Amino acid sequence: MNSQQLFRRSRLRLACWYTIAMAGVLSLFGLGMYRALVQSKWIALEREIESLAGTLHDSLEPMLPASGDPTLVLRQIFPDLCLVGYPCNSSPTLIQRHTTGISDRHTYYIRLFDRDGNLLAFSPNQPLAPETTLNPATWQTFQASDGTRYHQFITILHGTNAEQGIGSSHNYTSWGYIQIGRTLAAFDAETRRIQWILAIGFPVALALVAAAGWWLSGLAMQPIYQSYQQQQQFTANVAHELRSPLASLLATVEAILRLPPNLHQNIPPMLQTVERQGRRLSSLITDLLLLTSLEQESSTKTLQPCCLNDLVSDLTEEFLELAIASGIDLTNQVPGFEVYVFGNESQLYRLVSNLLANAIQYTGAGGSVEVSLKCHDRMAILRVKDNGIGIAPVEQKRIFERFYRVHSDRSRKTGGTGLGLAIAQAITRRHRGHITVKSKVGQGSLFLIHLPCIQPHPLRMTHSVNTQTR
Repeated sequence: MNSQQLFRRSRLRLACWYTIAMAGVLSLFGLGMYRALVQSKWIALEREIESLAGTLHDSLEPMLPASGDPTLVLRQIFPDLCLVGYPCNSSPTLIQRHTTGISDRHTYYIRLFDRDGNLLAFSPNQPLAPETTLNPATWQTFQASDGTRYHQFITILHGTNAEQGIGSSHNYTSWGYIQIGRTLAAFDAETRRIQWILAIGFPVALALVAAAGWWLSGLAMQPIYQSYQQQQQFTANVAHELRSPLASLLATVEAILRLPPNLHQNIPPMLQTVERQGRRLSSLITDLLLLTSLEQESSTKTLQPCCLNDLVSDLTEEFLELAIASGIDLTNQVPGFEVYVFGNESQLYRLVSNLLANAIQYTGAGGSVEVSLKCHDRMAILRVKDNGIGIAPVEQKRIFERFYRVHSDRSRKTGGTGLGLAIAQAITRRHRGHITVKSKVGQGSLFLIHLPCIQPHPLRMTHSVNTQTR
């Protein structure tokens, strides 16, 4: 299985697991929302029925005598209701509808029972043939033959007892029961509508989640894939860098072994070639180990205050001979006060020396290289400027990559490993700083290093130092 298939399969698995997890979350959330909505509507429906029953109860009780013919009493009080054993008028007037207290006759219905549970009267819009006996349950839900469901509530009615004294605490007696019910057609229709919304919305949401999962898994795996590609490129670059000196070294050793005895005087120059290639290999391995240590932050050395003034002066003096040999004017400028940073002195030394070596290497005879130091807004700013060949804008984005060379042929001839700027960037980041480059082809380059500095201290020398090669 190649790397493309491996990453594609891993991305698919990640997207699937994300979709499954989100499907579970959405299912629980949808079920919870569905139950909450249905429950809230059901509670509101029962409160509405109970409120209507209470209104009728409070309106009717004062009009109900404790004794007398119930039929005559109900006919006087409820001309809209149908009495058991009498013809039913199914087209009441508006005044008669108001008498029952219910304006929506298609939704609600009424039943009246005596104290023994016998049906006395009922509204014309009954869901079924009126039951002649009372079901004592307070709340009841049932389904009619046409499939429509109904929900009803029952409460006790009391009648005035004329035989009791006015001041008696027991001047009411049980008269019967009133039952208020309503159809659940609207409630069931609303419930089905919510179910349809969930049934249609859930697959759509799941499809969107799957698409988002695929996209997010791609974003999540992109750094891993880039890291893998960088490792592959790094392996190829290391193999390429090691192959050249090893091939030269082996060829030289083989030539030495094949020399006849009369040509042993040629062995010392050939051994020098072996030594040179061995040193190149050693330098490459040292740089790789240093870069790995910087990127993994595996160094155990603690950071200490380092004076950048001394570092710039020492490096300028060290590279002076190389600059003179190349016909380059090397100068430095440091402020009249000491600039300190917390860091590793050897790493900072390597940072500036790499930039100076590159500047001298890519500046022709008669050119100039300037190193300057200043402190601004609690940041130490190191500038390495040259007027050499410059770097194209396209190349500037890649010069900090491992083994990348702007001019590969020229770089290999000078013996560079292609890790100098990568190491410089790693050291800068290790010291909580950043490095930038400004360059124009044919006009030179400017490397800027920003490092957090400690409060500057007065220097014994109050004037700036300016060292020149001329």
